[in-house]
Amino acid sequence: MNTSTNKSCIHIEKARQHNLKNISLDIPRDELVVICGPSGSGKSTLAFDIVYAEGQRRYVESLSAYARQFLPQMDKPDVEKIEGLSPAISLEQQSVSRNPRSTVGTVTEIYDFLRVFFARLGRMYCPQCGRPIEARAADEIIADILALPQGTKFMVLAPLVELQKGTHQDKFKKLKAEGFARVRVNGVFHTLDDVPALDKNKKHSIDLVVDRLVNKEGLRGRLADSVELALRYGEGRLVVHLPDRAAAGEEADTVHSTSSVCTHCRISLPAPSPQLFSFNGPQGACPRCVGLGGVDYFEPRLVAPNMGLSLNTGVLLPWATGKMFSRYEDALKALGKRFKFSLSTPLEEFSEDALAALFYGEDEQGRPARSSQGLRRNWMGGNVAL
Repeated sequence: MNTSTNKSCIHIEKARQHNLKNISLDIPRDELVVICGPSGSGKSTLAFDIVYAEGQRRYVESLSAYARQFLPQMDKPDVEKIEGLSPAISLEQQSVSRNPRSTVGTVTEIYDFLRVFFARLGRMYCPQCGRPIEARAADEIIADILALPQGTKFMVLAPLVELQKGTHQDKFKKLKAEGFARVRVNGVFHTLDDVPALDKNKKHSIDLVVDRLVNKEGLRGRLADSVELALRYGEGRLVVHLPDRAAAGEEADTVHSTSSVCTHCRISLPAPSPQLFSFNGPQGACPRCVGLGGVDYFEPRLVAPNMGLSLNTGVLLPWATGKMFSRYEDALKALGKRFKFSLSTPLEEFSEDALAALFYGEDEQGRPARSSQGLRRNWMGGNVAL
């Protein structure tokens, strides 16, 4: 038992609470500490009546008088000195919950605070290129553009249509009536008078040319107006195009946005919200395990260990009894008509698609819900990929 003061420990001197008789000790911080001893030796007194009580009391005292009136006040423990304490949390001893969605974080409600912290303080990164994704103000965008070398020619574009089908003739007529002169269609610049006819069955991208500028002194006023207009037409996004780079075959476009978007990959993401960090809700839950942390699956080799049998001779062990098989008999016959097998066909003679449809079902188009590639080979070889 070391009684020297250490910042990495909770230092307790001469604890006299209940059964403790002038106990002095150091409890390591940032580690899992287990207090053991016979009944009546003071384990609960040390953990709850001293460490927890004093940590909670000091935390409550640091709050305002208004906040303290809503929190329970704890008595100061009978101890000469305690150092190195942090705000403490205690969990009531109770039967273990069988709900897989309950964790220490949810029971103590710490998880609710963490979700808010992540939503407000978290920083997003592009899932494709790893660059940071940020919401930016118009002034920041203007500053980035003005940072281009003096004499640089550039265009301010507003993205209007991105990979959408249609002729978009109404949009061109509206832009012309509003006084605009040029657009970029599928990467090629045109005046609004000579825009080629677009195939309505193909996807097209259209950018409005808001202004053509050269970076020089005194440009900020005009640039600010152009950026504001481009952000309005582009719904919070604009593109800065450098013609000289395009002529040299280099990347010529830089995307700027006032919302959460990757300027490199042009991927927009929703602003972080607490719901995104909750595994108990559809927004934040893993799509595979649905927030439960585990995935249920079956092993085809155990469901049908003898592929020489047919459906009506009990090849599927869960349906081997007559009552269970009769419940699904009509559905199996209908499946057999679609995938060319009968109830008396041995399982080893099923096609790859028939096996996949039997075990994994069909999608909305009537195809096996899972790929049948290599199912039979993996099955026979003893390695079934699920």
